[in-house]
Amino acid sequence: MSTERLVQILEKTLAPDQNELQAAKQYLDQAASVNLPNLLTSLSEILRNGGNSQVARMQAGIQLKNHLYSKDFDIRCQYQQRWLTFPEEMKAFIKTNVLSTLGSEHRPSQAAQCVASIACAELPQHQWPDLIKLLVHNVTATTSTEMMKEASLEAIGYICQDIESDVLETQSNDILTAIVHGMKKDESSDYVRLAATNALLNSLEFTKANFDVETERNFIMQVVCEATQSTDIHVKTAALQCLVKIMSLHYTYMENYMGHALFAITIEAMKSEHDEIALQGIEFWSTVCDEEVDLGIELQEAQETGRAPERTSCHYAKGALAYLVPILTEIMTKQDNETEDDDEWNPCKAAGVSLMLLATCCEDDIVPHVLPFVTQNINLPDWNKRDAAIMAFGSILEGPDPDKMKPVVAEAMPSLITLLKDHSPAVRDTVAWTIGRVCELLPEAAINPTFLVPLVEGLVVGLDDVPRVAANVAWAFSSLAEAAYDEAAQQADEPDTYCLSSVFSPIVEKLLATTGRADGNLNNLRSAAYEALMELIKNSPKDCYEVVKRTTEIILERLQTILQMESQVNSSSDRVQFNDLQSLLCATLQSVLKKVTGEDALQISDLIMQALLQMLHSSGNSGSTSQTSSGGVQEDAMLAISALIEKLGAHFVKYMGAFKPILIQSLNNSADYQVCFVAVNCVGDLCRGLGLQMREHVNDLMPILLKILGDDKVDRTVKPGVLSVFGDIALAIGPEFAVYLPIAVSTLEQASNVTAPKGDYDMIDYVNELRENCLEAYTGIVQGLKGENGSQSNVELLIPHAQKVVSFIEVVSADVERTDGVTCAACGLIGDLAMAFGAQAIPMSEKESITALLTAGRRSKNSKTKTLAVWATKELRKLKPAS
Repeated sequence: MSTERLVQILEKTLAPDQNELQAAKQYLDQAASVNLPNLLTSLSEILRNGGNSQVARMQAGIQLKNHLYSKDFDIRCQYQQRWLTFPEEMKAFIKTNVLSTLGSEHRPSQAAQCVASIACAELPQHQWPDLIKLLVHNVTATTSTEMMKEASLEAIGYICQDIESDVLETQSNDILTAIVHGMKKDESSDYVRLAATNALLNSLEFTKANFDVETERNFIMQVVCEATQSTDIHVKTAALQCLVKIMSLHYTYMENYMGHALFAITIEAMKSEHDEIALQGIEFWSTVCDEEVDLGIELQEAQETGRAPERTSCHYAKGALAYLVPILTEIMTKQDNETEDDDEWNPCKAAGVSLMLLATCCEDDIVPHVLPFVTQNINLPDWNKRDAAIMAFGSILEGPDPDKMKPVVAEAMPSLITLLKDHSPAVRDTVAWTIGRVCELLPEAAINPTFLVPLVEGLVVGLDDVPRVAANVAWAFSSLAEAAYDEAAQQADEPDTYCLSSVFSPIVEKLLATTGRADGNLNNLRSAAYEALMELIKNSPKDCYEVVKRTTEIILERLQTILQMESQVNSSSDRVQFNDLQSLLCATLQSVLKKVTGEDALQISDLIMQALLQMLHSSGNSGSTSQTSSGGVQEDAMLAISALIEKLGAHFVKYMGAFKPILIQSLNNSADYQVCFVAVNCVGDLCRGLGLQMREHVNDLMPILLKILGDDKVDRTVKPGVLSVFGDIALAIGPEFAVYLPIAVSTLEQASNVTAPKGDYDMIDYVNELRENCLEAYTGIVQGLKGENGSQSNVELLIPHAQKVVSFIEVVSADVERTDGVTCAACGLIGDLAMAFGAQAIPMSEKESITALLTAGRRSKNSKTKTLAVWATKELRKLKPAS
């Protein structure tokens, strides 16, 4: 292709004519598919040539970058690997071109992004070793232009943003040299200072070694603090962002700077008339709270284990309360929109969140600073002041001692109930949110007989309010229902009645009506109403059962009605709303099924399965597995079927002929891992429900389950559940599981060998989940092979594998990162092994690691873990006299 022709094509990528635009895009796509290296070479030449038009150079840079970089991590890795396979001469030519372009473009620099995209591919492979020094020279050389410095700093910033921090640790001094040079207050260009400050923000992750050295740390902090005093808003904001991140990364080093600089800088920023600056000032103190809450948890954990904490809190937030609370509450009065619930993040919303964090961090100390503001403003004629007062009150409900807050909330309840009728929708919205918080955090105040009736009346009326208010009212009902049930459940596990029984039916009716509001799609009102309905059903006593039963029938009728409307769905937006409604109805059906009796569920199960199977067929044959197309409908329908299986038990067998093909299709749906995940769990539910009747289906399901475990394309979150299902199958078919034992044990042994690198917390969590499910699978296999009352036992088939199982338990015992769930499962398995193998299990009881694990289990705060550990210990002790 000729360079001249390519220039013309690039200029047409911004053409207003859609035909020209599409033709240009097709030309570039075709060129890339025919010979990508040649295209990238030509693009780099056009980018470098200052004689080309600004549009052509800019679009050349964008096209070049787009073939080197993607926001999607997996695609980005593919692009980087592809780049590394290109000929060395070609790569060197392109790198020379993009480097030579720095400083010669109009803002923003596309070359800086191209340099960074190539660097992120090559630097981890120890290629392009002189790049950082070249960029640093561009910044520090006295002959460099403003544009050269700015573009080079932008390149450094982009590299630091996307590359793993350990790749650049050895070059952190060089990078900081360039950054500090660009940030210094005597730098005349605000563009250069901004690029340098952004680069520092992105480089802080790998400059830990520099912060560990006091002289270097002092110099960095000095430069950042000086930048916060810039008259340029963008530089000032970026410098404040640096302070926020520094506080998060290096809290323990901040004591020397807090009193002398950081306190004054951030307090001034909070008071700024510029939102972007005020937001960073607020974020700084929110970060302080986050850090100090974490330090408080670390201190508590250290005290429980009798050791000194690695870090201690300086209690900056508590010391600054007298200064922070007045500023935050003042900001909260600055709402400028009474009727619309603006989703845009602004200082007013940030201040509310920060006040909540302060309450969590400072606990009782915050109350006397906030309550005067509440009492002074809650009855003022200005809606902003009333709204801020209520928001402030709701924000401090969590953190302070609940016993101390109860009388405060009790005194406020009459005012809150009255304010549900306030003429301002913003105030009513905040009141509904606050009442929901009261129900959730201090439920005794909400269900107090003195306030309950007027509260319920006010909330029922609130469901007719504008969507933003009604949605918060629905959430308040969710919390109120849970609070009422929890109080009643203290007397009995399944209470006969509770304080909402007399109004349960009208509340349910009103919520059902609310789900049908024409404006229900606004502010998530429909979802909130259905969720409140689910909570009411879930938390209902026995004397409300007839309402629950009637609600089940209503939901089923709605499900049948909406399925008949599918042919009328035309647009993609209609499809999304249609799928969302199906999902909500499935979720609600699942909730009510858990409350109805098996006998009543059986009366309507044919209609339920007919609707759910129709839904699964429809969504499964839509030609796409994306969440946009199916809206999660398959997942939600499968969950509803699981609830029905649990309720019907063995009676569900009559639906297996129709359901099994769909179940197998869902298990094979690796592209939509959430559907696959739910289908795996559904197999477990079938095992528990059908018992021995599962044996005729296991031959069809086991190969698919094994395929899931061996498929690298399947999301790893699905796999632990498959292991657990092996145990469910064994429990269902008993000694007949012997035929599957070799492959099951082999698979479990492979899974039990998976380990996590130190410090990789995601992998540590995954390994814990994997091990917990392995242990549960072994438990199910032991119990299943043993058979009922020991008859027809095949448990001796496990003897050749017993040593590996015990070795696995020992590995679990030695793991300091194991969760309580793993400990619980291991204790249960130890007890089952002792019961199954009798005297043959004595050597296991003599192992220190097993004893240590059981000791840890007996000391657990979790009652289930403690109970199983005590039981397993007793089972092992029974064996010793028999020897």
